[in-house]
Amino acid sequence: MKEAVRRTYTPAVISGVGSFAGLFSAGFAGYDEPCLVSSIDSVGTKISVACALKRYEGVGRDLVNHCVNDILVTGAKPLFFLDYYASGKLEPEAAAEMVSGAAEACIENGCALIGGETAELPGIYVAGESDFAGCIVGVVDRAKILQPSSVQAGDALIGLASSGLHTNGFSLARAALFEKGELQPDSYVPELGQSVGDALLMPHRSYLHSVQAAIEHDLSIRVIAHITGGGITENLPRVFPARCGARIRRGSWPVLPIFQTIQDRGGVELSEMYRVFNMGIGLILVVAPEHVDRVMAKAVEAGDRAYHIGEMVAQSTDEGVVEYVG
Repeated sequence: MKEAVRRTYTPAVISGVGSFAGLFSAGFAGYDEPCLVSSIDSVGTKISVACALKRYEGVGRDLVNHCVNDILVTGAKPLFFLDYYASGKLEPEAAAEMVSGAAEACIENGCALIGGETAELPGIYVAGESDFAGCIVGVVDRAKILQPSSVQAGDALIGLASSGLHTNGFSLARAALFEKGELQPDSYVPELGQSVGDALLMPHRSYLHSVQAAIEHDLSIRVIAHITGGGITENLPRVFPARCGARIRRGSWPVLPIFQTIQDRGGVELSEMYRVFNMGIGLILVVAPEHVDRVMAKAVEAGDRAYHIGEMVAQSTDEGVVEYVG
């Protein structure tokens, strides 16, 4: 685990493994007015599926990539990350696997893992269960922060494909699949072509390279929405300016089989599916119409699948609404 952490270190890391606090040099060459950007999150109840199958590395990747995307919506690049692992009884192998997964994701995102904490809390956590959370800090030039005020009616919505549920909606998914659907994490599901556990543990994607490629080529990304808990319905309005809404075209991207399985086996209403899950879209970019093709091409070059899923529309009220058509 220590070696995995050391491999994430960049030249800006001053402290070493095992220090009481992480030290990071604040020399930001190339920034006129650097602003620090931070976010904190956990992997939620997805970790219950990982614990049931004793597969932990993906949890570390999930955590880092989720946090990277959260600060990415401002246009920021990640600098460093800290993690927190807690359980009722410490399982060293599980902790090492989670932290090693986080370290690999940090390397892929150009981010240093400079600190963390491991806590054993009997009486707080149920035997066999654990939690994994983390905090990220990044940097963006103040003049380049993505702002809702730049959004206009007629701007295009580009959706970048998710790999699955990412790290949200697992309480409903587990109720639909394991309780109502009477499946087990290792149950093979024909319509999925894999076990339900494999489908649920698909890693949370990082969209850093797609977004940075578009930003570096000045392709007029207005704002970005990370589609997490609340789905498109609740996350996209978080970046709306006054008197703007969005029209989403259902059918303009492929909905992953896992979502149909949850809906069918759990008897979940379609509106609730869109309110809880990402439905196959992990990030939405609001882009000037003339740059749609180039932004999508950059995303594909970076390894993502991109879809033109809708447009921004004018509204008569300040309360932005997502309208689904098709």
